[in-house]
Amino acid sequence: MTEPMEKRACELAVYIIETGATVRAAARHFGISKSTVHKDITCRLSRIHPQLYAQARAVLDKNKQERHIRGGMATKEKYKNQAALRRRQAEE
Repeated sequence: MTEPMEKRACELAVYIIETGATVRAAARHFGISKSTVHKDITCRLSRIHPQLYAQARAVLDKNKQERHIRGGMATKEKYKNQAALRRRQAEE
């Protein structure tokens, strides 16, 4: 494995641990794909730094357990915004 890949995997893990970021948020922050984030954390990091992997994995598992809540909140916000838009259009 090349040095930049190892370094990136460690940087991703530290970012995820410190911020509690999701895979999508980490991918956006580093300008890489979700698949790359996942591969770096699950495959590469587990071999090169098991302790860091365990910490990052714990955050990702927590995020996975909570994703249905975030999805529900996003849907609620979407319909709230649509209702407000309809009210503004009706007033015009």
